[in-house]
Amino acid sequence: MTTQEQLDQINKAITAIENGAQEYSIGSRRLRRPDLSMLYQERRQLMRQNIEENGGSVTVAVFDRR
Repeated sequence: MTTQEQLDQINKAITAIENGAQEYSIGSRRLRRPDLSMLYQERRQLMRQNIEENGGSVTVAVFDRR
């Protein structure tokens, strides 16, 4: 699985939790997603990794009003 695919999955999980789907049941099974803080931390790590894999360039612009 690529880093981008992992990021997509984490973003879907974050969205689901933010929309109220932290925990749910299917029949007799009960499922609980990880805490948001863990998902946010993993997303930051994967975003850094994705930037490094894709060249890691960052452009910064400064607008000076003189």
